[in-house]
Amino acid sequence: MTRKGRVVIDREMCKGCYLCTRACPMKVMVRDTAANSTGTYPVKQLAQNASGGSCIACANCYEVCPDVCLEVYELQQ
Repeated sequence: MTRKGRVVIDREMCKGCYLCTRACPMKVMVRDTAANSTGTYPVKQLAQNASGGSCIACANCYEVCPDVCLEVYELQQ
């Protein structure tokens, strides 16, 4: 059975480097269209089962984030 996950993003801490978007094997991390209070466009997680796939809780995004503004949770099935 495939693992499912969820990413919690601290929008105010994200500086928009987008390293997580490149590290995500399922391509569920994307640039947000709404800016945060500093005018930076942070990342967001696409909805589960979106065209890019679903989060598998691999935590690649967490590993590459230089500002540690992501938390990855594995969901119970």
